[in-house]
Amino acid sequence: MAAAALVTENFKFVSLFFKSKDVMIFNGLIALGTVASQTAYSVFAFHCPCSSGRNYRYGLAAIGAPALAFFLIGIMMNKNTWDLVFECRLRNCRKLSRAAAFALLGTIIGRAVVAPLTWAVISLLQGQAYTCALSEFIDPNTLEGFPLGQGSEIMAKFPCQESVPTELQGFWAEIERRLKYESQLIGWLVVAGMSLMVFLLLCMKRCSSPFGYRQEEYWSQYRSSENTLFQRTAAVHARLLAAENIKSFFGFVALENDEKELLAEHQSASPICSNEWNRVTGVYLYREKNGLPLYSRLNKWATYSLENNMEAMEKEMDVLS
Repeated sequence: MAAAALVTENFKFVSLFFKSKDVMIFNGLIALGTVASQTAYSVFAFHCPCSSGRNYRYGLAAIGAPALAFFLIGIMMNKNTWDLVFECRLRNCRKLSRAAAFALLGTIIGRAVVAPLTWAVISLLQGQAYTCALSEFIDPNTLEGFPLGQGSEIMAKFPCQESVPTELQGFWAEIERRLKYESQLIGWLVVAGMSLMVFLLLCMKRCSSPFGYRQEEYWSQYRSSENTLFQRTAAVHARLLAAENIKSFFGFVALENDEKELLAEHQSASPICSNEWNRVTGVYLYREKNGLPLYSRLNKWATYSLENNMEAMEKEMDVLS
């Protein structure tokens, strides 16, 4: 029974971390921004050196370097990354199972690869970087009528049509067509592979979800609302606390009219101890209490705080870590 419960828990975790359509919209916007950036780069900044030994380095760097930068930025901007870092730093990940950790890492990486994959695919479909990188490796013997004795130095000039010797200009269209065919074929294969993977992941999500689709939509709305209200309230709380401290130092505080209204409405803001911050921060594994869903660490903290049962809350939080 314990093993079955653990498996069920991990499937829930996998499901709940494959977020709903709000993430799909966000990923779509990232992809569109990446497409625009890649197109602008290809039009205004891409210049193949057309030199043997440099072409492939420049071409591969044009595809790989921005993709790597986008990937690292995606990792850094993902809230789950820092939840996992906090979990391992504060609680040593001692209660985070391998399956749950794998699922969480999968969601972090899955979000982070949207922009780099989009960049790589658009680069391959346009074919400029691939043509630049691979032109010097074309075997002249595979080109009918191509003069013998030509080496990689000549082949490397073909991405720059104006640099190709006059007697070889007739081969430029065939070489470009061949390289663009290879580049676009690879690009479409990547698109097909990623589409299949996304389809399988969505099937896994639907099959393992503990929620019906309506409750999952509600949970998504709750997450979004909690995050928005938490940030807005934290900003007001920090401003009020700062105002009190400044007033105690100077004897007065220079406030705008809206800040005076806030201070008059809320009077004061008490500092929140580190233990309370730690209880609402970190990786969260979905749980229920007496049949009622607890949608987040903050939701769980509020539920146990209302019961004034700190011991039970500490125990439950430890289990969720």
